[in-house]
Amino acid sequence: MNKTDIADIRKQFKLNNDLLKINEIFNVYIMKESSEIYHHESLPFDMLEEEQKELFMNNFKKVLTGQLDEKLFEFKFQRDVEDSSQLILHQGLLSNDTEEWKGHMLRLVEKMLKDKQYEMDIVVTFIRGEYMKPMKARNEEAEESERDTVYSHSFILCSMNKTQDPKKELLFDYVEKEFKYNIVVDPIINLKAPVSGFLFPCFTENAADVNHVLYSAGKKYELNYHFIEEVLNAEETMTAAEDKIVFEEIVKHVAGDQINTSTLSNVYDEIHRVVEENEEEEVPKLDYKDVEKVLKVSGVEDVDTEKVESAFKTVIDDESYELKASNVVPKYTSKSIKIETKAANVSISPQDLRYVRQVHFNGKRFLMIEVEENTVIEGFEMIPEALFQKAEDEED
Repeated sequence: MNKTDIADIRKQFKLNNDLLKINEIFNVYIMKESSEIYHHESLPFDMLEEEQKELFMNNFKKVLTGQLDEKLFEFKFQRDVEDSSQLILHQGLLSNDTEEWKGHMLRLVEKMLKDKQYEMDIVVTFIRGEYMKPMKARNEEAEESERDTVYSHSFILCSMNKTQDPKKELLFDYVEKEFKYNIVVDPIINLKAPVSGFLFPCFTENAADVNHVLYSAGKKYELNYHFIEEVLNAEETMTAAEDKIVFEEIVKHVAGDQINTSTLSNVYDEIHRVVEENEEEEVPKLDYKDVEKVLKVSGVEDVDTEKVESAFKTVIDDESYELKASNVVPKYTSKSIKIETKAANVSISPQDLRYVRQVHFNGKRFLMIEVEENTVIEGFEMIPEALFQKAEDEED
């Protein structure tokens, strides 16, 4: 799934939307002390009160919110796995019987509890539904509605949410006219920040892909590997941060530990160009030949195929590995590059990195930033100072 595919389904989670039909919701309460199921309950989603529906809708949106390879990850299912979660989910998706559907989801919960101790009570929520995507873009002038023909997608979405103790508060009773201590012992289910979740199947170009699952982490880069490997039975993958580290190490092996800002800026520009040119297609990837080309075009000296291939082998032990191009460049239009010095910290975007230089003058190092306008500090406009002076002509 690309970011457009994810956005298409995420925006459907709203009340009174005829393009989304949630058939059933199944909640399972897990006790932290025993790691056992304390209670479970299945209901038609339409039987919930409107306020409950809205809470859950926002929760499901949270599961599908985040950047790919940072908080959302598309994983491929492992093959030849005993009690495969891919098979369980597929059976649950096709089942027409509520008790059978519940049985499949409880099998997944059992896998969540195996060899796992939770730090707090957990509520696992499953929904089974269908969302429709119009085949044609909306046309106000056309007689045919854009909803006359739609793609129909059946799905299962899971959300895991932690519980928290109720707040201790002081209340005022209007009837008795007295202050009372709020005594509430029931735990609160925090639906605003799901700790994990997934969507099955994945959808790519309006087609279901049952060989992949979209996993959602609670926070960026904080993956639950027990959940990924033992519950979903998914194959490991690299995060965006790990891809970036691998790329940096490969460049160091080829170009050395030191590189000027102009060359580094060229590297980022070239990779960003590749990303932009392939934005509507599958996420572009860089193998060792692509990295060789990027480094050569960017002005890195003494680059050859053998050196880059060797760097891939040394850093990741796989010369055939492919890096996701979008993962290795800092966010291009935001001030995502941090330059830290003892005197000051500077944030700058990759596209503006070319305006930064480190220079030597009078035996000292200086960080020089090219600017197009006068700099203002605390309301005061800085006075331009001459750093270099032209040497006086020698007398004849």
